[in-house]
This record gives sequence, structure tokens and C-alpha cells, in this order.
Amino acid sequence: MTSAAPYLAAKALLLDMDGTLVNSDAVVERCWRRWAVRHGLDPEEALKVVHGRQGYATMAVLLPERPMAENHADNRAMLAEETADLDGVVPIGGAPAFMDAITGLPHALVTSADEALAQARMGAAGLRMPEVRVTAELVGASKPDPEGFLKGAAELGFAPADCVVFEDSEAGILAGRAAGMRVVGVGPRAGAFAPDVHVPDLTHVRVEADADGTIRLHVTAWAAPTERAPRTG
Repeated sequence: MTSAAPYLAAKALLLDMDGTLVNSDAVVERCWRRWAVRHGLDPEEALKVVHGRQGYATMAVLLPERPMAENHADNRAMLAEETADLDGVVPIGGAPAFMDAITGLPHALVTSADEALAQARMGAAGLRMPEVRVTAELVGASKPDPEGFLKGAAELGFAPADCVVFEDSEAGILAGRAAGMRVVGVGPRAGAFAPDVHVPDLTHVRVEADADGTIRLHVTAWAAPTERAPRTG
């Protein structure tokens, strides 16, 4: 821990949803516990791998012998179940102010949720939906594959190195790194996976924009999980 106030400089921001902007853990745990029990699996073990991935990819990890077609069909049912259950969905600390601060700046939502689930959860949390978004329907591979983040950067018109990712999960952080981007880890899960910067929530990030379009992300309370300092370019 340091008292300094480092910043990351970027041209565009790529934002995960669950665990980063929206706290949906209560729903995720309810739905996936039920799913695990139905399939004779330990719910606690299942919850270790669900965060950040699309449902079919989680199922492939937990039921490696099952045909992928069954995982995709089961995933469609799981998405409908999660979309209908919004009890306990709330914004991550600081998310409303953060979203207000980046209005007009280049940013995109990159989530493992499909469009319907993303709309439902962002709405339940009272958060503005970004105009540019990469949802589950638009990618062929789930995080930790970098496809979603690379598509988000391309949609915004920026090189991967000019983008900063906000993520909470191992799968998401690995995806951001694989895309060649710097990563701000948000929340308790993120610190274990060596993001460039780790914050407890978004109240610890202050956004400024320079006249040349550079976005400066000032981190007011932070922990660096590795020995290297945050990169500033």
C-alpha cells in the first residue's frame, strides 16, 4: 500500500459488468448453486469457476465429458433464469458516479452476459447502458479468451495498448492481459490475479480527460499486487 496517487493513461475504457459495475453475486450464487445440485456437483466448488465466464464455458469446465451442444442448450436456460431473477442486484460502490464521469469518453461494455441479461442487470442497478457493448451473442469464445476485449477496442477505434480494462474475475483479467491491455482489478476477487492496479470498488477511481483525448484514471486508494508500478502510457 502506498500513499501516492498513481494514474493510468488511456484512450478508451473497456468495462466488464458483473462484479465490476453491478453486484449480482446473490443471483449468480442462487442460480449456480441450484444448477450444481441438479447435476450432483458440489456448489462451493462450482462457484469457484463461474465468475467471468459465459455459462456454457463454466459448464464445460465442470462437466468436461458432456457434449458442448448440451452446454449451449443448458446455458440458454440459465440465462433466462438469471434474467428473471434481479433480487439483490445493486451497483458496485462508486459505479453511478464513475459512469457519469465517463459519459462522452470512449468506452464499451464487454460482458459474458447476453444483451437481455445485461439490460436487465444494468437497469436493476440504475446504471446507464453504454452505447457500445460486446455481449455474449457477439463473440465466439468466452473469457478468458481475449476476443470480446479486442472487439470492443476495434468498435471504439483504438489499439489494444491504448485501452484499459476494468475487471473483477480471473477469467476477465486473463482476457484483458491476453488482449494486450492494462487491467484495473475491482473488488475482492481481483487482487489474487495480478491486475496492474487493484481497487476495492469504483469510489477509488477518479476520471479526468485531457484536451488531446487522453483519459487519466487517478487511483486514490490502491494496492499493487506485483512489484512493478502501474504503467502510465
